Amino acid sequence: MKTELDQSEMRRYLQVVPLFSVLSDDERARLAKGCRLCRFSRGDMVARMGDPCESFFVVIVGQVKLSISSPSGQEKVIEIVGPGHSFAEAMMFLEKPYILNVQALGDTMLMCISKQAVFSEIEQDPRFALRMLAGISRRLHGLVQDVEGYALQSGAQRLIGYLLRDVEDGDHTSGTAITVSLPVSKATIASRLSLTPEYFSRVLHELEADGLIAIDKREIRILDVVRLTNYGSN
Repeated sequence: MKTELDQSEMRRYLQVVPLFSVLSDDERARLAKGCRLCRFSRGDMVARMGDPCESFFVVIVGQVKLSISSPSGQEKVIEIVGPGHSFAEAMMFLEKPYILNVQALGDTMLMCISKQAVFSEIEQDPRFALRMLAGISRRLHGLVQDVEGYALQSGAQRLIGYLLRDVEDGDHTSGTAITVSLPVSKATIASRLSLTPEYFSRVLHELEADGLIAIDKREIRILDVVRLTNYGSN
C-alpha cells in the first residue's frame, strides 16, 4: 500500500533517516521526488524472490524479515531489518531480481527510493555513492561475521552473543542484571542464528536452570552479564 505525501513531508522523513541526514535541503528535495512511503501489515510480502528490483528501501517503522526458502519450504532468515536501516541496495545496483523474500513482521512503514532517483543523485554528487557504498559494506561485514560465527562458534555461543549484542564491554560488573526484549518470535531468531527452534529453546532453558537468565515470554532477564559472557566462551 502506497502513501502519498507532499514533497515537504517527504523531505522531513528523509532528514531523520541516517543515510540521508547529511544531505543538503536541495539534495533532499531532489531525492524526495523519487520517494514514496509504503505501509504493510504483519505478514504482508514486500517482495518475493524473482521480483524485479527497481528501488531500495529504508525502514521507518516496524521490521522486515529477509529470508530464503528451500525447495522443501524450509525457511532461513538472513536478516531482520529495523528502523533507520536499509535493504536491497546491492540488488538494485546489480540490476538483478530479488534473490530473497522480504516480509513485514508487524505493522511496518517503508520508504521506497527509486533506482532512477538514486542514480540521478549520484550523477549530481558522487559523495552520495560513497554513502551508499558504506551502507552496503556494513551489511557485507555483518554477513561475514555471521559466517564466522557459524564456522567457529557453537549454537549456544551464537545464542549468547545475540542476547549480549547490545551490551558494551565494561558497562556491567559481575552481578549486574539487564533485561533484553526479543524483537520477534523465538523461531525467527533461531532461524537467523541457524539454529532449530527446539535447540534454541533448549539452550535458553539450560541457561535459566544454571541461574544465568530468567525467561518471561519475550523478555529475557540476564541475571549476571559477566557470568553469561564467560559461559559463552567456555
